[in-house]
Amino acid sequence: MRKNNAKRIKIGGMTQLLIDLKPRRCDADVFLNTPVDVTNLVKYIDDKKKAGEKVTYFHAFLLALAKTIYNRPKLNRFVANRHMYEHNNVVISFVAKVEFEDDAEELMLLIEVKPDDNLESISKKIVDKITELRVKKTDKKGANSAIDTLGKLPNIIRVPLVGFLKWTDKIGYLPKSLEEDDLYFSSAIVTDIGSLKSDSIYHNNTNFGSSSSITAIGEIRDTVKVVDGKEKIIKAANFGINFDERIADGFYMIKAFKLLEYILDNPKLLEGRADEKITIPGLKK
Repeated sequence: MRKNNAKRIKIGGMTQLLIDLKPRRCDADVFLNTPVDVTNLVKYIDDKKKAGEKVTYFHAFLLALAKTIYNRPKLNRFVANRHMYEHNNVVISFVAKVEFEDDAEELMLLIEVKPDDNLESISKKIVDKITELRVKKTDKKGANSAIDTLGKLPNIIRVPLVGFLKWTDKIGYLPKSLEEDDLYFSSAIVTDIGSLKSDSIYHNNTNFGSSSSITAIGEIRDTVKVVDGKEKIIKAANFGINFDERIADGFYMIKAFKLLEYILDNPKLLEGRADEKITIPGLKK
Protein backbone atom coordinates (compact mmCIF):
# COMPACT_ATOMS: atom_id res chain seq x y z
CA MET A 1 0.00 0.00 0.00
CA ARG A 2 1.44 3.38 -1.01
CA LYS A 3 1.78 6.40 1.26
CA ASN A 4 2.66 9.95 0.27
CA ASN A 5 6.06 11.03 1.66
CA ALA A 6 6.66 7.78 3.57
CA LYS A 7 8.20 4.37 3.04
CA ARG A 8 7.12 1.02 4.42
CA ILE A 9 9.30 -0.49 7.15
CA LYS A 10 9.86 -4.17 7.93
CA ILE A 11 9.03 -5.08 11.52
CA GLY A 12 9.39 -8.06 13.84
CA GLY A 13 6.70 -10.53 14.79
CA MET A 14 6.06 -9.06 18.25
CA THR A 15 5.48 -5.59 16.84
CA GLN A 16 3.16 -6.98 14.17
CA LEU A 17 1.11 -8.86 16.74
CA LEU A 18 0.89 -5.73 18.90
CA ILE A 19 -0.49 -3.89 15.88
CA ASP A 20 -3.00 -6.70 15.30
CA LEU A 21 -4.10 -6.54 18.94
CA LYS A 22 -4.31 -2.74 18.82
CA PRO A 23 -5.13 -1.87 15.21
CA ARG A 24 -6.17 1.73 15.96
CA ARG A 25 -3.76 4.46 17.07
CA CYS A 26 -6.10 5.57 19.83
CA ASP A 27 -6.00 2.03 21.26
CA ALA A 28 -2.23 2.34 21.69
CA ASP A 29 -1.96 5.66 23.54
CA VAL A 30 0.88 5.97 26.06
CA PHE A 31 1.10 9.20 28.02
CA LEU A 32 4.00 10.85 29.83
CA ASN A 33 3.63 14.05 31.85
CA THR A 34 6.80 15.23 33.54
CA PRO A 35 8.67 18.46 34.35
CA VAL A 36 11.75 19.33 32.30
CA ASP A 37 14.54 21.55 33.65
CA VAL A 38 14.85 24.49 31.24
CA THR A 39 16.96 26.78 33.42
CA ASN A 40 19.84 26.88 30.93
CA LEU A 41 17.44 27.30 28.03
CA VAL A 42 15.78 30.33 29.65
CA LYS A 43 19.15 32.06 30.07
CA TYR A 44 20.16 31.10 26.53
CA ILE A 45 16.98 32.51 24.95
CA ASP A 46 17.15 35.65 27.08
CA ASP A 47 20.71 36.27 25.85
CA LYS A 48 19.59 35.74 22.25
CA LYS A 49 16.75 38.24 22.63
CA LYS A 50 19.08 40.82 24.18
CA ALA A 51 21.28 40.41 21.10
CA GLY A 52 18.29 41.27 18.91
CA GLU A 53 17.58 37.78 17.60
CA LYS A 54 13.95 36.78 16.99
CA VAL A 55 13.88 33.48 18.86
CA THR A 56 11.37 32.11 21.35
CA TYR A 57 11.07 29.14 23.67
CA PHE A 58 8.66 27.56 21.19
CA HIS A 59 11.24 27.77 18.40
CA ALA A 60 13.73 26.01 20.67
CA PHE A 61 11.24 23.35 21.76
CA LEU A 62 10.27 22.62 18.15
CA LEU A 63 13.88 22.25 17.02
CA ALA A 64 14.84 20.16 20.07
CA LEU A 65 12.02 17.76 19.23
CA ALA A 66 13.13 17.60 15.59
CA LYS A 67 16.75 16.90 16.61
CA THR A 68 15.47 14.13 18.87
CA ILE A 69 13.58 12.60 15.94
CA TYR A 70 16.67 12.75 13.72
CA ASN A 71 18.63 10.91 16.42
CA ARG A 72 15.81 8.48 17.25
CA PRO A 73 14.25 7.80 13.81
CA LYS A 74 11.62 5.37 15.08
CA LEU A 75 9.82 8.46 16.42
CA ASN A 76 9.19 9.36 12.78
CA ARG A 77 7.17 6.20 12.16
CA PHE A 78 3.45 5.54 12.03
CA VAL A 79 1.09 2.63 11.56
CA ALA A 80 -1.49 2.56 8.78
CA ASN A 81 -3.72 -0.37 7.77
CA ARG A 82 -1.63 -2.68 10.04
CA HIS A 83 1.64 -1.78 8.28
CA MET A 84 4.56 0.31 9.62
CA TYR A 85 5.81 3.34 7.70
CA GLU A 86 8.49 5.97 8.21
CA HIS A 87 8.16 9.58 7.04
CA ASN A 88 10.67 10.65 4.42
CA ASN A 89 11.06 14.05 6.07
CA VAL A 90 10.92 15.50 9.59
CA VAL A 91 7.90 17.80 9.82
CA ILE A 92 6.58 19.38 13.03
CA SER A 93 3.04 20.80 13.04
CA PHE A 94 1.06 23.17 15.24
CA VAL A 95 -2.03 25.37 15.22
CA ALA A 96 -1.84 29.16 15.15
CA LYS A 97 -4.56 31.76 15.63
CA VAL A 98 -4.92 34.47 13.00
CA GLU A 99 -5.56 36.96 15.83
CA PHE A 100 -5.34 36.76 19.63
CA GLU A 101 -9.10 36.72 20.13
CA ASP A 102 -11.43 33.99 21.46
CA ASP A 103 -13.31 33.71 18.17
CA ALA A 104 -10.31 34.19 15.89
CA GLU A 105 -9.78 31.63 13.15
CA GLU A 106 -7.25 28.85 13.72
CA LEU A 107 -5.06 27.50 10.94
CA MET A 108 -2.76 24.48 10.81
CA LEU A 109 0.92 25.11 10.09
CA LEU A 110 3.62 22.58 9.19
CA ILE A 111 7.35 23.27 9.48
CA GLU A 112 9.73 20.94 7.64
CA VAL A 113 12.99 20.67 9.56
CA LYS A 114 15.69 19.85 7.04
CA PRO A 115 18.95 18.12 8.03
CA ASP A 116 20.98 21.36 7.83
CA ASP A 117 18.49 23.52 9.74
CA ASN A 118 19.46 25.11 13.06
CA LEU A 119 17.79 27.46 15.56
CA GLU A 120 18.37 30.53 13.41
CA SER A 121 16.87 29.02 10.25
CA ILE A 122 13.96 27.38 12.07
CA SER A 123 13.10 30.62 13.84
CA LYS A 124 13.02 32.38 10.47
CA LYS A 125 10.79 29.67 8.98
CA ILE A 126 8.30 29.94 11.83
CA VAL A 127 8.29 33.75 11.89
CA ASP A 128 7.84 33.90 8.10
CA LYS A 129 4.95 31.41 8.20
CA ILE A 130 3.14 33.24 10.97
CA THR A 131 3.77 36.63 9.33
CA GLU A 132 2.31 35.28 6.10
CA LEU A 133 -0.69 34.06 8.07
CA ARG A 134 -1.38 37.12 10.23
CA VAL A 135 -0.03 40.05 8.23
CA LYS A 136 -0.04 39.14 4.56
CA LYS A 137 -3.26 37.11 5.01
CA THR A 138 -2.54 34.92 1.99
CA ASP A 139 -5.22 32.65 0.61
CA LYS A 140 -5.68 29.38 2.44
CA LYS A 141 -4.81 26.16 0.67
CA GLY A 142 -4.70 22.41 1.19
CA ALA A 143 -6.45 21.09 4.29
CA ASN A 144 -7.03 24.60 5.69
CA SER A 145 -9.11 25.43 2.62
CA ALA A 146 -10.85 22.03 2.45
CA ILE A 147 -11.98 22.33 6.08
CA ASP A 148 -13.95 25.47 5.29
CA THR A 149 -15.76 23.72 2.45
CA LEU A 150 -16.42 20.44 4.26
CA GLY A 151 -17.53 22.12 7.48
CA LYS A 152 -20.31 24.03 5.76
CA LEU A 153 -21.92 20.98 4.17
CA PRO A 154 -25.12 19.53 5.68
CA ASN A 155 -24.81 16.39 7.83
CA ILE A 156 -26.36 14.15 5.19
CA ILE A 157 -23.49 14.98 2.82
CA ARG A 158 -20.62 15.82 5.17
CA VAL A 159 -20.72 12.74 7.42
CA PRO A 160 -20.47 10.09 4.65
CA LEU A 161 -17.94 12.25 2.77
CA VAL A 162 -15.67 12.51 5.82
CA GLY A 163 -16.06 8.75 6.31
CA PHE A 164 -15.00 8.20 2.71
CA LEU A 165 -11.94 10.43 3.12
CA LYS A 166 -10.93 8.54 6.27
CA TRP A 167 -11.20 5.30 4.31
CA THR A 168 -9.04 6.65 1.46
CA ASP A 169 -6.45 7.70 4.05
CA LYS A 170 -6.46 4.19 5.52
CA ILE A 171 -5.82 2.51 2.16
CA GLY A 172 -3.32 5.13 0.98
CA TYR A 173 -5.38 7.00 -1.61
CA LEU A 174 -6.27 10.24 0.15
CA PRO A 175 -5.59 13.06 -2.36
CA LYS A 176 -2.17 14.56 -1.68
CA SER A 177 -3.65 18.07 -1.82
CA LEU A 178 -5.70 17.27 1.32
CA GLU A 179 -2.55 16.31 3.23
CA GLU A 180 -1.00 19.72 2.54
CA ASP A 181 -1.05 21.90 5.68
CA ASP A 182 -2.83 19.16 7.64
CA LEU A 183 -1.16 18.81 11.03
CA TYR A 184 -2.22 15.16 11.22
CA PHE A 185 0.21 14.40 8.39
CA SER A 186 3.40 15.34 10.21
CA SER A 187 6.14 13.66 12.21
CA ALA A 188 4.82 15.17 15.45
CA ILE A 189 2.23 17.68 16.65
CA VAL A 190 3.20 20.34 19.21
CA THR A 191 1.04 22.73 21.21
CA ASP A 192 2.62 25.46 23.31
CA ILE A 193 -0.05 26.21 25.90
CA GLY A 194 2.58 27.65 28.20
CA SER A 195 2.35 30.86 26.17
CA LEU A 196 -1.24 31.06 27.46
CA LYS A 197 0.00 30.75 31.08
CA SER A 198 -1.34 27.19 31.31
CA ASP A 199 0.23 23.97 32.50
CA SER A 200 0.63 20.98 30.19
CA ILE A 201 -2.41 18.86 29.35
CA TYR A 202 -3.23 15.40 28.10
CA HIS A 203 -4.11 15.61 24.41
CA ASN A 204 -5.50 12.57 22.63
CA ASN A 205 -4.08 11.15 19.43
CA THR A 206 -6.25 10.52 16.38
CA ASN A 207 -6.65 7.52 14.09
CA PHE A 208 -6.59 9.79 11.04
CA GLY A 209 -3.34 10.77 9.33
CA SER A 210 0.24 9.80 10.12
CA SER A 211 1.24 11.65 13.30
CA SER A 212 2.19 9.26 16.08
CA SER A 213 2.68 11.80 18.86
CA ILE A 214 1.30 15.01 20.35
CA THR A 215 3.33 17.09 22.81
CA ALA A 216 1.74 19.78 24.99
CA ILE A 217 4.26 22.15 26.61
CA GLY A 218 3.22 23.96 29.76
CA GLU A 219 4.22 27.30 31.22
CA ILE A 220 7.78 27.76 32.44
CA ARG A 221 7.63 28.16 36.22
CA ASP A 222 9.95 28.30 39.22
CA THR A 223 10.22 24.81 40.70
CA VAL A 224 12.08 23.36 43.68
CA LYS A 225 14.61 20.66 42.78
CA VAL A 226 16.72 18.62 45.20
CA VAL A 227 20.37 18.33 44.10
CA ASP A 228 22.88 16.50 46.32
CA GLY A 229 20.43 16.72 49.21
CA LYS A 230 19.96 20.47 48.89
CA GLU A 231 16.98 22.36 47.51
CA LYS A 232 17.41 24.89 44.74
CA ILE A 233 15.04 26.87 42.53
CA ILE A 234 15.05 26.00 38.83
CA LYS A 235 13.00 26.93 35.79
CA ALA A 236 10.88 24.00 34.62
CA ALA A 237 8.12 23.30 32.12
CA ASN A 238 5.85 20.28 32.19
CA PHE A 239 5.80 18.23 29.01
CA GLY A 240 2.67 16.20 28.29
CA ILE A 241 3.61 13.67 25.61
CA ASN A 242 1.14 11.24 24.07
CA PHE A 243 2.60 8.69 21.65
CA ASP A 244 1.67 5.50 19.83
CA GLU A 245 3.37 2.63 21.67
CA ARG A 246 3.39 0.49 18.52
CA ILE A 247 6.14 2.52 16.80
CA ALA A 248 8.81 1.75 19.42
CA ASP A 249 9.17 0.04 22.80
CA GLY A 250 9.39 1.80 26.15
CA PHE A 251 13.18 1.43 26.35
CA TYR A 252 13.57 3.32 23.06
CA MET A 253 11.06 5.99 24.05
CA ILE A 254 12.61 6.71 27.47
CA LYS A 255 16.04 7.14 25.87
CA ALA A 256 14.46 9.51 23.34
CA PHE A 257 12.96 11.59 26.15
CA LYS A 258 16.31 11.65 27.98
CA LEU A 259 17.87 12.97 24.77
CA LEU A 260 15.23 15.71 24.51
CA GLU A 261 15.98 16.73 28.11
CA TYR A 262 19.71 16.74 27.38
CA ILE A 263 19.31 19.02 24.35
CA LEU A 264 17.19 21.50 26.31
CA ASP A 265 19.73 21.45 29.15
CA ASN A 266 22.52 22.14 26.63
CA PRO A 267 20.90 24.70 24.33
CA LYS A 268 24.12 25.42 22.42
CA LEU A 269 23.32 22.15 20.62
CA LEU A 270 20.47 23.99 18.91
CA GLU A 271 23.04 25.92 16.90
CA GLY A 272 24.24 22.77 15.17
CA ARG A 273 22.62 20.91 12.28
CA ALA A 274 19.25 19.33 12.98
CA ASP A 275 20.63 15.89 12.05
CA GLU A 276 23.72 16.26 14.25
CA LYS A 277 24.41 13.03 16.11
CA ILE A 278 24.18 13.60 19.85
CA THR A 279 25.46 11.28 22.55
CA ILE A 280 24.55 11.72 26.20
CA PRO A 281 27.68 11.25 28.34
CA GLY A 282 27.40 8.16 30.53
CA LEU A 283 24.29 6.82 28.78
CA LYS A 284 24.68 3.53 26.94
CA LYS A 285 23.53 3.46 23.33
